[in-house]
Amino acid sequence: MPHRSLRSWPLLLLLAACARTPRPSANLANKYHDATIRQIGTAQDERNTPALLPFLSNANPSYRREAALAFASVQAPAAVPGLLPLLRDADPEVRRAAAYALGQIGDSTAVDTLRVRVLKENDPVVRRYVHEALGRTVTRHSLPELWRVETLTDTARAAALAWGLNRAALRGLTSPESIRRTVLVLNSPKLPERGRLAAVVGLSRTRGLDADLQRLAGATLVQVAQKDRSYAVRAAAAATLGKLAALGPAATPTGATATPPAPANSNPAAVLTRLATKDPDYRVRLSAIRALPFGSETYVASRKAVFAALNRDQPAVALTAAEWLLAHAKGENGAALAALADGNKQASARVRATLLQAAVRHASPAARPSLVETLQKRFNAAADAYEGSFLIQAMGEDPAAFDFVRTQAFAPQQVPVVAGAGTAALLAMRRNPDFPAARQADFAAAMRQALAGGDVAQLGIAAEAYADPKLFPEPQAADMAALREAQAKLRLPREIEAWQGLQQALDKLEKKATPTPSPVATARQHPIDWAVVQGVPLGQQVRLRTSKGIVLLELKPNEAPGAVASFVALLNEHFYDNLYFHRVVPNFVAQGGDPRGDGNGSAPYNLRSEFGDLRYQEGSVGLASAGKDTESCQFFITHTPTPHLDGRYPIFAQVVGGMDVVHKLDIGDKILGVELVQQAIVSK
Repeated sequence: MPHRSLRSWPLLLLLAACARTPRPSANLANKYHDATIRQIGTAQDERNTPALLPFLSNANPSYRREAALAFASVQAPAAVPGLLPLLRDADPEVRRAAAYALGQIGDSTAVDTLRVRVLKENDPVVRRYVHEALGRTVTRHSLPELWRVETLTDTARAAALAWGLNRAALRGLTSPESIRRTVLVLNSPKLPERGRLAAVVGLSRTRGLDADLQRLAGATLVQVAQKDRSYAVRAAAAATLGKLAALGPAATPTGATATPPAPANSNPAAVLTRLATKDPDYRVRLSAIRALPFGSETYVASRKAVFAALNRDQPAVALTAAEWLLAHAKGENGAALAALADGNKQASARVRATLLQAAVRHASPAARPSLVETLQKRFNAAADAYEGSFLIQAMGEDPAAFDFVRTQAFAPQQVPVVAGAGTAALLAMRRNPDFPAARQADFAAAMRQALAGGDVAQLGIAAEAYADPKLFPEPQAADMAALREAQAKLRLPREIEAWQGLQQALDKLEKKATPTPSPVATARQHPIDWAVVQGVPLGQQVRLRTSKGIVLLELKPNEAPGAVASFVALLNEHFYDNLYFHRVVPNFVAQGGDPRGDGNGSAPYNLRSEFGDLRYQEGSVGLASAGKDTESCQFFITHTPTPHLDGRYPIFAQVVGGMDVVHKLDIGDKILGVELVQQAIVSK
């Protein structure tokens, strides 16, 4: 990063002070002070399609818009005939909401109307929404409808097409022609950042067409990965280059003259190794490391970049480098990897444990016992349960650790995070080709113990094991009975994820043609508290105090009233105080708010999904779920724009201060407290 002139330091200090204490936006009352909009919100929460449909033709455009937005969450195909005419509404906000709702519903019967509207819509914002909706509704047969109109001389139309192609690609709908069109759009002049991101993410989601991707998009992706101004676009391009690097050099047709090697600045593998060590943004370096090829011709160069990251880069990048070694190391010495874990005193417990896991995986049989003994000693001396869970997960690489891990996983009063990690390690051992056949009975006994114990994390892992025909080729009637008995004891909706895991196992074992649907909590079990919602003005901030620093969030009551009401009620009860961030995926999310601390916990109730018209950007705060209408208390904060989450997980807040803290969070960091920032409501 270039250095600024020292003469500007007083101004920089002033700007820094302002950044630490961002002002809330105008404290206007939210829209739910309108009784009719509350009525629409209640009907949405209850999934009451008949009550919502009349509002689509209401004389008031605000109510037509609100009803359309409600169907973006309800997602009822019965609403499509009522939404299609709204694409011609006089009010552009109504047209935008209708397009968004049609995309969320995803009914292919809307394709013809949307295609016509793409041609006729003059408002550039609405046109983008219509194009996105088209991308969300086209079939493989109707995919060409996305590019029926020429766009390259119109930047707004090109950006809209980029999003349409993106939404189709996220659904797995791509073709050589869609790749070509995406590249043309990506190369169109003055395409805005969000359009470029949409195009590159769409290319990254192309499946089964890697040779076409290399031929049609390779040169453009190499250029974008190195030159684009946006870190998010460069990171997405780096991820896509991983596919091309894995292909190796393009083959020369038979009889043709061999072409000279491509210059280093155009070779995907070489570009990735350079990005992994040189890009100024850690998220690009991280994405490049994940994408590094590991074939025999590229391993040495990739390894050099990985080791540089381990020794010199920040924790998130170092962790990604350790994970690369765990997955792809070739010819590495187990003792040397263990020494690497010991030698890097600045590394986090998570990085060290991952390196030790890699050491066990790649060690010779003679070297493994001493490595496992080291893991066991460190487990017994672990500073906290999360470090213990990392270490016990590493033991899953060696079946010889079975008895130690089983003892820890089922120890009386064992904390959930260790119990779950230990049970997962037992499953990993069983899947190891070296697992002794003589110990299959011991593994089966451990899975029955998991079912009988009733811990939801252990239940889910046992269910996964029983559903694998390689592990249980002929399940016994007693096993089926144990699965059903364990499922019957679960408390719904709180333990819905464990219920789903057990049911999926039962469906597979019983060879059901269609999955058994999950029970969904009704709105009557936890209705939206409108009094709480009305007390949350627009711009209301929340102070999230963590062991790494303070993060300021701005709540979104207009878009997610139920989620905001639940979050405010829980923080007023100090529900989140002293909980942890239990899941951190670098360059993706930091997730916390689970009372169990392992990702399997919940509040006593579920919420209905609210998919307001918001997109996942850096610092978006969403609710975790196990499927539609299963949200509860767990939340996550995104490190980077994540378009594939749009419309799938509710957004209820946005980080407005302390994003640097979010990037530092790791598993085991603590939520010290959560409180509202006091401010006065100003009426509209």
